[in-house]
Amino acid sequence: MPLDRRGFLGRTAATGAGVALAGAAAAPAEAREDGRGRRGAAKRHSFTVLGTTDLHGNVFNWDYFTDAEYDDSRHNDIGLAKISTLVNRIRAERGRGSTLLIDAGDTIQGTQLSYYYAKVDPITGGNGPVHPMAQAMNAIGYDAAALGNHEFNYGIPLLRKFEEQCDFPLLGANALDAATGRPAFPPYWMGRLRTPHGRDVRVAVLGLTNPGIAVWDKAHVQGKMTFPGLEEQAAFWVPRLRSMGADVVVVSAHSGTSGTSSYGDRLPHVENAAALVAERVPGIDAILVGHAHAEIAERRVVNAETGREVVLSEPLKWGQRLSVFDFELVWDRGRWEVESVSAEVLDSSTVEEDPAITRLLGDEHAEVVAYVNQVVGTSVEAMSAAEAPYRDTPVIDFVNFVQAETVREALAGTEHAGLPVLSQAACFSRTAAIPAGEVTIRDVAGLYVFENTLEARLITGAQLREYLEFSARYYATVPAGAEVVREELTNAGGIPDYNYDAVSGVSYDIDIAREPGARIVGLAFGGRAVADGDRFVLAVNNYRANGGGNFPHVASARQVWANSEEIRNTIITWVRENGEIDPARFASVDWRLVREGVQVF
Repeated sequence: MPLDRRGFLGRTAATGAGVALAGAAAAPAEAREDGRGRRGAAKRHSFTVLGTTDLHGNVFNWDYFTDAEYDDSRHNDIGLAKISTLVNRIRAERGRGSTLLIDAGDTIQGTQLSYYYAKVDPITGGNGPVHPMAQAMNAIGYDAAALGNHEFNYGIPLLRKFEEQCDFPLLGANALDAATGRPAFPPYWMGRLRTPHGRDVRVAVLGLTNPGIAVWDKAHVQGKMTFPGLEEQAAFWVPRLRSMGADVVVVSAHSGTSGTSSYGDRLPHVENAAALVAERVPGIDAILVGHAHAEIAERRVVNAETGREVVLSEPLKWGQRLSVFDFELVWDRGRWEVESVSAEVLDSSTVEEDPAITRLLGDEHAEVVAYVNQVVGTSVEAMSAAEAPYRDTPVIDFVNFVQAETVREALAGTEHAGLPVLSQAACFSRTAAIPAGEVTIRDVAGLYVFENTLEARLITGAQLREYLEFSARYYATVPAGAEVVREELTNAGGIPDYNYDAVSGVSYDIDIAREPGARIVGLAFGGRAVADGDRFVLAVNNYRANGGGNFPHVASARQVWANSEEIRNTIITWVRENGEIDPARFASVDWRLVREGVQVF
């Protein structure tokens, strides 16, 4: 028997039969040989599963950091209002009862809209509002959503409140209660699609989240939840779903397809395991992929045990794409069998926003726009992150300056007060900028788009050098004399901008003519070469300190201070209290790209 939403089926599927969706149309019957070689009319049925992922708090086609309609180099559009239009179109074409709508996680973090209802006017308040993402997804009519790792960024109480506000279950077969080992969220959802043939199609959606939660949100989940591997939990649940009568099994996995992990071997489970699940766990028909922020219209993976193809699709982040899985079924030997699956992605920029969604959340949107446009200070001159990936820029120096100052003040009067404080920061957005003149919350928040908090860790000179060498893998190798093409210089090996750290407080060169691992030249502190045994305090964000990016040493280094305030808010508070941002206080060229001693830029 299915359990309640804290067990197996969840609120929207809490009855023993699951959810029945009426009105499904059947494909025309065709001649087919039965199991004994006789020809007759085969019963056939088709249906569609629609999928989103990594919505990251985007309802409107709006960029709260630029206070303008969203745009990028490919002129993508974003947001659930656009997704709603696409979903409505597919439902009109194929029948409401022939479609399911699911999500693969990372829903409630990422924009100032989602931040506002987590921190400024939190949904957990006594008479707190309903989260905009819950309102929009309820209105659009989602059937189920997998948990993403960013669902845990604001703590479990807020996540539970969001779960309570959703009219669909949040699934996490590998999110377990630490005390009991039982699922902390519904592992799956099962629904029935009615057919004119007298036998409903039972569709199971298994939700899998990311084991990296145990690392990235350790402060929120340690001792409360555990996150075993996707493959092992899928191997446990898929046979059970089949034994419960599931004709079709779809996995919604907040996990990419690369088979790699950003945190190396700090956990015994693969971060991006969706393709491995398809290959190694029999009985899965399709996987909605998330987490990697990639676009995969359709990928077919052959299951090693059955030889059957599993179809994977990953729609682009923020509601830029909608995955569409089309299933063709045939009645065979007393049950529905999946005959074929295909997938494609639809582009949100091809449609207008659904006015029903924009009207529904117009007040919330206006409130957040007013909030982010509050003036908190002024800046003596403009600063931009456009060149930050390859040049030491004042705007990244500013983040490091505030972080280092915060740590120094926190360590005053302690045994570590006399140690030099270094700081790491990454370019989270190349479009981030601080204007000359008035500075608003959105200007400052645009420098730090993640909800990271600040820590202080002890490191040695030798560890610092290895840390910087690891970071410098971000650059392609360009021999002396060869042309340096800026567009080809960074992101070597697919390393994202947020996993390239610039460290302030020391000076060093990065020789891009050398191979990775031997690039750091002239590492010095206060004009003196850094010795292996030198000791420093590193101001570092909790993502990096917990192993994010798999940087060496920092995750195992001794923590001497930590704070629960987001770095973004720390910077905003600094601007409020100081009133003025003056690069003369903090801007300096601490690192350079060189080739054989000659500066590149």
